[in-house]
Amino acid sequence: MNNKQNRVVLVTGGTGFIGSALVRFLIEHTQDSVINIDKLTYASSPCALASIEHSVRYQFFEGDICDQQLLKRVLEKFQPDVIMHLAAESHVDRSINGADKFIQTNIVGTFTLLEACRDYYSALQGEKRQAFRFHHVSTDEVYGDLSDKGKFTEQSSYAPSSPYSASKAAADHLVRAWYRTYGLPVVLSNCSNNYGLYQHLEKLIPLTIMNALAGKPIPIYGNGLQVRDWLYVEDHVQALYSVMSEGQLGETYNIGGNAERKNIEVVRSICNILEELAPDNPYSKMGKFSAEVGFASLIEFVTDRPGHDKRYAIDASKIEKTLGWKPQESFETGLRKTVEWYVGQFKAGQLGAD
Repeated sequence: MNNKQNRVVLVTGGTGFIGSALVRFLIEHTQDSVINIDKLTYASSPCALASIEHSVRYQFFEGDICDQQLLKRVLEKFQPDVIMHLAAESHVDRSINGADKFIQTNIVGTFTLLEACRDYYSALQGEKRQAFRFHHVSTDEVYGDLSDKGKFTEQSSYAPSSPYSASKAAADHLVRAWYRTYGLPVVLSNCSNNYGLYQHLEKLIPLTIMNALAGKPIPIYGNGLQVRDWLYVEDHVQALYSVMSEGQLGETYNIGGNAERKNIEVVRSICNILEELAPDNPYSKMGKFSAEVGFASLIEFVTDRPGHDKRYAIDASKIEKTLGWKPQESFETGLRKTVEWYVGQFKAGQLGAD
């Protein structure tokens, strides 16, 4: 994919898991310049941007999207053509134990950013004004729980279950209101579960890999039969680029990997791949210390998360039909790439299980 428009793209949360993958994509595969605003929380991965941090088309600002004066200064200085809003607190468990940060960042932060962009947009003229857009990146968790059949569509009702998903639902509603009431040109996207390189170790796939390699218990909530639709992060950011570039204003686009798997299936698949990639690990069934058990013996079922949704699944037919996007990685190929990377990081001493 080769973009020659030379846009200035402001990315919020560009040092997070999805945000950093997006920034890498924009610098490596387009001619756009990128301004990254990130608060650098515990979940940030500055190392994920090492390959592009010295690009003349990339600039980073450490800051909070709740800081209206910072946003005003950055908007006035760099005159962005596009805002891609990914900054968010995103871990469900943390939202259950402390919802305040989620309310502040995901709701108040989105409101502050919308207001700053509204002021900025109102002063634009001509082609600059016509080209401007605000892309809000959200989650399928706003839709709540699914039965055994059917998938979430862009018309699905909102029914968030956790403080995290409720805060993202509120942010979605704010973005749509600023479009309807103030005419701010927006597009929205809601994605399924992302996975891939540089994801924080508290998430299911990296947690499973790192705990297995370290010989620690691999926790699975409840019976492990919860179903998620898995989306490789590199596929996701290409979808985001398509929505940002070609999406119709005011529209929402659901982005999914068409890869439904039960959590227990995901964990067992990881254990199987690890048996191939790390046969000398003492916890491998191929290792001399654990010849009869293997990585899967570390699986431990724990008390289920409060309000845990049983199934998510995305119908991504709209973005495929209207924008021509579909995932390039199958779950099997994407998972193997991910496990291989984490094993390499572990062996190099770059990562460890907390």
